Amino acid sequence: MREIVFDTETTGLNAGGGDRLVEIGCVELVNRVETGRVFHAYFNPERPMPPEAQAVHGLSDAFLADKPLFADVVDELLEFLGTDAKLVAHNAMFDFGFVDAELVRLKRLPLDRTRMIDTVAMARRMHPGAKHSLDALCTRYGIDRSHRVKHGALLDAELLAQLYVEMTGGRQIGLELGAQSATPDSSPMAAVGRAMADRKSFRPPRPHAATNEELARHGAFIASIKGALWDDRP
Repeated sequence: MREIVFDTETTGLNAGGGDRLVEIGCVELVNRVETGRVFHAYFNPERPMPPEAQAVHGLSDAFLADKPLFADVVDELLEFLGTDAKLVAHNAMFDFGFVDAELVRLKRLPLDRTRMIDTVAMARRMHPGAKHSLDALCTRYGIDRSHRVKHGALLDAELLAQLYVEMTGGRQIGLELGAQSATPDSSPMAAVGRAMADRKSFRPPRPHAATNEELARHGAFIASIKGALWDDRP
């Protein structure tokens, strides 16, 4: 199962009002394990960077001036995203909105919203009433974010990938519930899990039926109880 965890940085909050995408970072997961494949790009937004946005991510006009336009790398991005992998983002409507705005500007089809997984929506269901920011959830799940001084698309996607794995059960290698699949999982992590299971030693089940002596002692104890509720039964 292939999934892409991604994050974006922008010139502001309004994709429909002229704000533009300036950075995207994507991390590939296969069976909830990072493969090491990433996609990362900065973009020249063709408009000035507002000071309040620069304060968030630190990307200045001077830094972005020689970066490619979104149109220059759109094919590479879409190839990485593929056509059927789930797309995981934190407050996903925001990130989808900005990517879609850039795609539509180039007369490309927007992203398929059925591929969307929103970790904010997941967190609200799992932890109602708690804080659902990326920082707060990393703290809750014990994910080190000490190196996150400013927002950065690839850094935040890497943190979110760790968070997403934890929120969906963690990497429980070798834990198998129910019958084995008819088609064995051939992924590297599944092979590790099978090797761990092969090294386990299993004890035979202990007898659990009561002996005659235990039944007699239990009957005597029940008979010694005075005023028991079951004495009032018809």
